[in-house]
Amino acid sequence: MSHTERFVFIAEWYDPNASLFRRYELLYYPEDGSVEMHDIKNHRTFLKRTKYEALSLEDLFLGNKVNVFSRQLTLVDYGDQYTARQLGSRKERTLALIKPDAISKVGEIIEIIHKAGFTITKLKMMLLSRKEAADFQADHQSKPLYNELIQFISSGPIVAMEILRDDAICEWKRLLGPADPELARTEAPGCIRALYGTDAVHNVAHGPDSFASAAREMELFFPSSSVCGPVNTARFTDCTCCIVKPHAVSEGLLGKILMAIRDAGFEISALQMFSMDRANVEEFYEVYKGVVSEYKDMVTELYAGPCVALEIQQKDPMKTFREFCGPADPEIARHLRPGTLRAIFGKTKIQNAVHCTDLPEDGLLEVQYFFKILDN
Repeated sequence: MSHTERFVFIAEWYDPNASLFRRYELLYYPEDGSVEMHDIKNHRTFLKRTKYEALSLEDLFLGNKVNVFSRQLTLVDYGDQYTARQLGSRKERTLALIKPDAISKVGEIIEIIHKAGFTITKLKMMLLSRKEAADFQADHQSKPLYNELIQFISSGPIVAMEILRDDAICEWKRLLGPADPELARTEAPGCIRALYGTDAVHNVAHGPDSFASAAREMELFFPSSSVCGPVNTARFTDCTCCIVKPHAVSEGLLGKILMAIRDAGFEISALQMFSMDRANVEEFYEVYKGVVSEYKDMVTELYAGPCVALEIQQKDPMKTFREFCGPADPEIARHLRPGTLRAIFGKTKIQNAVHCTDLPEDGLLEVQYFFKILDN
């Protein structure tokens, strides 16, 4: 690596005051993790070269949202040929689909995906209609199992993810292993289907096998137009809201947190990744404004990157989810309630791994905010 190596991206920032998008050239210097920004339209330096530890090389890929000094930027293009060649060469996106038989193993599978070097860029628990299931299984129309496949994939919640890394399509297929779990246990005992699969239909998860089918399938689950994709699974009854905060998502803690919630006896009945903007976060955190001294920092953290919202169903309201999250300050949580989520996964009072609904009467409102308002 040469001492002056730098990567250049074109980044867009939505300026809420002027109601328009502003374009910047974002330069990143890997040797010391510094950034620099130029305002493209006005041909002037917007940010002098400054060390900025919150950004890393892994964050730099097209379509990603990055936060630079509380400004949420979307990386829309490469700024020069060198960057396109170095960083754009083999990064691929593919679909990772967790089937109804493995919905209780979502945490484990996300953990495997994370450990294999993937970045999850989209995630949603959904229910497929029969028509959506038929569109998805179109390639299998001539196969004897076709009707059984459609019946099964629409029989309960699934989790669809867009995942990203070098050679993603091939690597995800390798991680899944052979379609028949029996064969998988012989040929690739460590693969996902060997670990959790039952038979050729109930085989845990799916991955497209070509660039074309990956593009087609991602369009089914995460349509790029204003068409709504498959519906989310929120039930809006006996529920409370949990948000896995951006720092915990980017540190790869999502799988572990989902496992901990399940193991504590809570049901995760809806799950979705959101990239919020400042206005949404301020609206969501309205109740804390003027009440909590950390309000501003709380807002900045929640739109610092993708977060994951969960609808938590409680069979036993006495063992409330809020108690399981623990005190807001992880230091205090570690002393008083060492088994709680914030004690285990939290770093600071702001980066404390999860947000949970504070007042029982707000549980439904917070769930509705994500799964009714933001999802539409």
